[in-house]
Amino acid sequence: MEKFTSFLKASWEEITQHVTWPPFNELQANTTLVLVGSLIFAFVVGIMDFVFENALNLFYQSF
Repeated sequence: MEKFTSFLKASWEEITQHVTWPPFNELQANTTLVLVGSLIFAFVVGIMDFVFENALNLFYQSF
């Protein structure tokens, strides 16, 4: 148990004393960038899925 509490204390010290946290506005900008990128990626994958589904349906109906 002593090792675990030592680990927690060292982790807390690392987080509070040694980690450089970005300013809130930079964090907000990066979050927005990730959200927009994820939405664009989802839209592109959705369009590809729609196109391939319709192309395969046309192909299968031709036989």
